Amino acid sequence: MPVNIEEHIRLLEAMIEQQKIHIQSQDARILEQEQTIAELRTLVDELRLLKAGLEETLEEFKRQLFGTKSGKTKTTPDSAVDETENPSVKTTAKEHTRTKKKKARRDERYADIPVRDVIIPVPDKDRSCPYCNAEMILPGYKEVRTELRITPAKVERVRYMQEELICPECRKDGDGTIVQVETPVPLMAHSPASPSIVAYVMFDKSFVSVPYYRQETCMAQLGLELPRETMANWYIKCALEYFQPVYALMHRLLLQREVIHADETTCQVLREKGKAVDSTSYMWIYLSGSGGLPPIVLYEYQAGRNGDFPKAFPDGFCGIVQCDGYSGYNKVEDVILAVCSAHCRRKFYEALPTEWQKKLKLLDINSEMDVKDIQLPDSEQMKNMIPAEIGLVFFNKLFFIEKGLKGMDPEQRKKKRLDKEAPVWEKFRAWIETLKPLGGSKLEKAVNYSVNHRETLQSYMLDGRCELSNNKAERCAKSYAIGRKNSLFHTSAAGAEASALVYSMIETAKSNKLNVFQYLYVLLLYMPEHKDDPDAVETLLPWSDFIKERCTGLIDVETITPENKPQLPI
Repeated sequence: MPVNIEEHIRLLEAMIEQQKIHIQSQDARILEQEQTIAELRTLVDELRLLKAGLEETLEEFKRQLFGTKSGKTKTTPDSAVDETENPSVKTTAKEHTRTKKKKARRDERYADIPVRDVIIPVPDKDRSCPYCNAEMILPGYKEVRTELRITPAKVERVRYMQEELICPECRKDGDGTIVQVETPVPLMAHSPASPSIVAYVMFDKSFVSVPYYRQETCMAQLGLELPRETMANWYIKCALEYFQPVYALMHRLLLQREVIHADETTCQVLREKGKAVDSTSYMWIYLSGSGGLPPIVLYEYQAGRNGDFPKAFPDGFCGIVQCDGYSGYNKVEDVILAVCSAHCRRKFYEALPTEWQKKLKLLDINSEMDVKDIQLPDSEQMKNMIPAEIGLVFFNKLFFIEKGLKGMDPEQRKKKRLDKEAPVWEKFRAWIETLKPLGGSKLEKAVNYSVNHRETLQSYMLDGRCELSNNKAERCAKSYAIGRKNSLFHTSAAGAEASALVYSMIETAKSNKLNVFQYLYVLLLYMPEHKDDPDAVETLLPWSDFIKERCTGLIDVETITPENKPQLPI
């Protein structure tokens, strides 16, 4: 039978058309499935975000309903995670090695402590040879052991007895020629206060954070009945009269720097004109940045927190102010604001579920721990991460880079930042614009903080002397917060102002590696005679050669006293 070629071709074409229709149907199904998969992935991401938000809300409800568990410390602005010292980064035991510090030998630890030898003699009856009865000689001494002894503080009454000389010959003629020697200028007229005891009160109150009522009890154990009201009076009067000139000079010098840090913390003043007893006042902190010059730390008491206060303090300053994101700093004129990145990072950290936070180990920039480089996630990795976690990775990357830039000179540091950190910020800005967080969530606060401070978060890269965080100022704020926790409040505005002056002397002395008590003592020793002498005040700055010579060793109040102190080199 002959083959009908035309019919066969038509049959084949019909089969091909059916196959095309089938293929098109399969392509449509595949496209539909891909769309379904994409929608499901989007739904998973949304559910992940919703889960994080619900966990956050649940935790908040738990805190409101049950409060905090016993033994847990509530986080406050003054007790929050240390930004620079504790950045959030996931680490494992395989990712780092800890360099073990070499323990100091006992002799090295006690090198600066005075040594007194105690000779234990051989009794007289044993100083002759037991065999030949010859008198034995002393070739030397054998050291058996060394122990530490401490002499508790003691109080004594010192009476200044002025010597008076009279001429006997003139006295015969009725002329009583009398010669008297000048006595040291008293710290406070008609008061038993001395430089040593006032320095002791200040040291205990603002360095050791011992409130007056506890000092009163301790003084009683030393046999001295010293009311807390008297101690407070000494503290306030001496600080306002003798520390103010030093403070004013350090203030002028601070404004000549090119980078300063600023922060503030709360305080309470009971008797303040125009304010209720339970109202909130503020202790502002300003300090110098890095740069090789002697560090300066100044506290300033103010009744409020509005922008007029930080505007007034650095009047005339034209540099970079490192601070947090508080809007009041925007009032400071003719400066560049550099907002603390650690604050921004903390907001992403707080947006994580609580259980996630507990599992995170915090990187210490200043630690000797070697941590592997932190890699930024790609787009695929981000799909398996919640936004708060991604934000943390960006900031942990920045802090990791900063850890490697420690010790560089400012110009080199600036160059490395522009090379390594600027691209991280660029990627972070591109990522943050893609987020649409739930309204009222902690993630929204973190995102808004990042967007609102987009430019000022990167201002630190303009100067190698700037820091990535404002941790230096926060540490100083915490020093005051510890004392506030024990003393609770200031009775008067004068007391708060005096505390600002004393804390300024203490923290600046600490920053300059001085013996804090000794510095307070030396100031009170010389300032009664020299408070109005600008040259003398300059000589008493914490970094002067005169002060470094007398305040870097052990406490000495027995040989250097008001009546025999060396003259100031002015």
